[in-house]
Amino acid sequence: MISKILIANRGEIALRVLRACKELGIATVAVHSTADADAMHVRLADESVCIGPPPSRDSYLNIHQIVAACEITGADAVHPGYGFLSENAKFADILEAHGITFIGPTAEHIRLMGDKITAKQTAVELGIPVVPGSDGEVTSENVLETARKIGFPVLIKATAGGGGRGMKVAKTEDDLQEAFDTARSEAAAAFGNPAVYMEKYLGKPRHIEVQVVGDGEGNAIHLGERDCSLQRRHQKVWEEANSPALNVEQRMKIGQICADAMKKMKYRGAGTVEFLYENGEFYFIEMNTRLQVEHPITEAITNIDLVHEQIRVASGAGLSVTQDEITFSGHAIECRINAEDPRTFVPSPGTITHFHAPGGLGVRVDSGVYAGYKIPPYYDSLIGKLIVHGRTRVECMMRLRRVLDEFVVDGVKTTLPLFQDLVSNQDIANGDYDIHWLEHYLAHHKAH
Repeated sequence: MISKILIANRGEIALRVLRACKELGIATVAVHSTADADAMHVRLADESVCIGPPPSRDSYLNIHQIVAACEITGADAVHPGYGFLSENAKFADILEAHGITFIGPTAEHIRLMGDKITAKQTAVELGIPVVPGSDGEVTSENVLETARKIGFPVLIKATAGGGGRGMKVAKTEDDLQEAFDTARSEAAAAFGNPAVYMEKYLGKPRHIEVQVVGDGEGNAIHLGERDCSLQRRHQKVWEEANSPALNVEQRMKIGQICADAMKKMKYRGAGTVEFLYENGEFYFIEMNTRLQVEHPITEAITNIDLVHEQIRVASGAGLSVTQDEITFSGHAIECRINAEDPRTFVPSPGTITHFHAPGGLGVRVDSGVYAGYKIPPYYDSLIGKLIVHGRTRVECMMRLRRVLDEFVVDGVKTTLPLFQDLVSNQDIANGDYDIHWLEHYLAHHKAH
């Protein structure tokens, strides 16, 4: 069994992992940059090690410092959280070489799913439905022929990318060359790799993802799906489980396809298979080989602790449940509270003067901040996640409305007012939205 876990992350996810470790009776080590010395997870951990100055590349991305911290403290495992080194195959390899358990998948699976082209080829082999697209990289020689074969509109995407960079739509043949050139130069600038591939562009899809967990021995389960369609610039803002767009039959079918694929792969740990969904069809886009920001809504409807499962699997204890033991109950919504101006989305670092988290039945707040905490300007602006659960979607929405009115964060601007607007919106109430909905809504409100 694992006796001491080093948490190679910061913010709310570091605290989330720390809580799971404490519940399992496992000792914890917090690593932090000089900017995060006062962070909540640092205060609560059994030991803490400063691993460098504020910039991520000198601290949270500094593999040598993290390995050294493991050796100094005797940590026998590392939980990477999400972001930073969570999907870094080299990091997983280095830990293994030092005899330290990486709480996540094998380096081989991280590599396989980290490259968009091989991920898609693997999905096809595993029987997961995919978006019609190019068989690998698109070049200036075959770009027109490929686009004609797929059918306009098409989407050109960076093979090494994510977060919406190196992504361009060509609606007609006239737009194609410019879209191709722009995507390649953006990809080269953002990822140091100009390679792009092409997919059918779906007009009004939803973004639906399936949560899976495997034990690495050929056993795997799915924990239903989440609807993450409410996005701004390809960043998720509001997530729901289950999706308002699916019925039980569709949910179980796509869940089973994903679980079966993980069994065939002998996948180890938690992962998320992401799809675009339109007109009753699912199209694989990518797999995230880590814990997702929005994992708590899955925990709310299944009552299964995903971090406990990750630690169990990594220590060789296997899954705590079988598929037929999982029951889905009620509905859950997560709002990502960012320290940003709710109108312009410009980050708003600074000192939190007052902080009051809402409470009551079915309410969870995952946040590492407190009154007097200084939000540093160096990292992601997520300061907390509000997760609300109800027996039905209507009850969940009513509870969310109450809870947003109770939530107090003073001293910095936050996105709380945006959620107060969204929870009163008729389209949202009807569950009638797609991945473009929020951008249209924000553009319209900016105009007024």
